[in-house]
Amino acid sequence: MTEKKHHKHKDEEVNETKAEAVATPESGDPTRAEFDALQQKLVEVEAQASEFKDGWLRTQAEFQNYRKRIERDNELTYVSMKGDIIKKVLPALDDLERALQNRPADNAWASGVELIARKLQNILESEGVKRIEAEGVMFDPAFHEAISHEPSEAVESGYIIAVAQNGYMLGDKVIRPALVRVAQ
Repeated sequence: MTEKKHHKHKDEEVNETKAEAVATPESGDPTRAEFDALQQKLVEVEAQASEFKDGWLRTQAEFQNYRKRIERDNELTYVSMKGDIIKKVLPALDDLERALQNRPADNAWASGVELIARKLQNILESEGVKRIEAEGVMFDPAFHEAISHEPSEAVESGYIIAVAQNGYMLGDKVIRPALVRVAQ
């Protein structure tokens, strides 16, 4: 029986030690320290995850801006190339218009040239090319290029007397200014 008492006494001692450990978690219990360390680690990982998310969102926004800039640059390049090609065609249209101004009346050949000129103008219009209206309007250096200043009683000073060469725009961009004579 003594052995039983002695055995019982050890079990009670172990139970008392466990009870003390549970009763005072601040007293250096390893589970409390582990819990605090894990909580600190969780806070650090959440902060790092938030930082990574912010970086990812910034990268996404930068990529969207880059894509839009590339699309805009490609569109500007396309319009610029289109304008360059149209500039090369405009002298042929000018020649056709000059030929039509001096054409003989009732000439079938001249009517064919007029048809070709109209088709060319329609093609240019379908591509977004517009003629700059110049005759009788106020001179604007953004759209007109003055080749002479002449006194005129019929036209007010600063207004265009005549157009020597038509100007054209592609959308909002002037691809060739109108060459004009301006009243003094």
